[in-house]
Amino acid sequence: MAVRKTNKKKQSGGASQAVIIFWLIFIIVIISVFMINRETILENFNLFKTRLTTSPGDEKEPPPLIENEPEITVIVEQPAAGGVSETSRQETEPVTNTQNPEPAASTANPPAQSGPQTQTPAPVRTIERTVYFTQIRSDGHILYSGVNRRLPVTESPMMDALNSMLNGPSSDELGRGIINMIPQQTRILSAAIRGSTAYINFSEDFLFNTFGVEGYVAQLRQIVWTVTEFPNVSDVQVLIEGRRMDYLGEGIWIGSPISRQSF
Repeated sequence: MAVRKTNKKKQSGGASQAVIIFWLIFIIVIISVFMINRETILENFNLFKTRLTTSPGDEKEPPPLIENEPEITVIVEQPAAGGVSETSRQETEPVTNTQNPEPAASTANPPAQSGPQTQTPAPVRTIERTVYFTQIRSDGHILYSGVNRRLPVTESPMMDALNSMLNGPSSDELGRGIINMIPQQTRILSAAIRGSTAYINFSEDFLFNTFGVEGYVAQLRQIVWTVTEFPNVSDVQVLIEGRRMDYLGEGIWIGSPISRQSF
């Protein structure tokens, strides 16, 4: 029995200590919250105190707000000498800039401008070349007539001379019986010099001459004599469409270079 009483005392003593500890913790928490929110609590307390000490009739209502009230600005002007205020003077007198006045526009006539300069083209250099045609006399005798042509100086003088010959004689030369025996529509496809031989490449039209054997001989002479006017050319190899042929027309040999001595 003594043991049971001792246990009960211990249990009641432990419960009392737990209650005391709980209240101590609660009080500490309350004090901590008060300290943290001290200013807020004091403000609320003062507000509550003010409301309790102030009667309901003592409160004053704020003055009503006037919407869109115009702003009034009072300007006090000091009259200047002569009874004219500075403000009115500024409104009536024009403002003039007395510093750095702009120069007046000059009324003098501007200098006349010269017109566009036209450049005189450089003169074209020319040189005199001799080209050959065929001349038939009244008795039927065939001659070979050289005529002079003034041609521009280019990098292909032999081609220029041959094309001038293909263009034919002038009207005055035609009146003197000078004709071109090279078939019409003939074109020179290329012309080159290798050593002392000129290689002239003609179109296929060069093969057809309506004047027969005399016509073939005449056209070959015109070519050979015109080309050998150049001092570095001694003979001519005729090509047709880039090919070397043995004969022209009826048995006229063109398989090798032809010179003036070949006729």
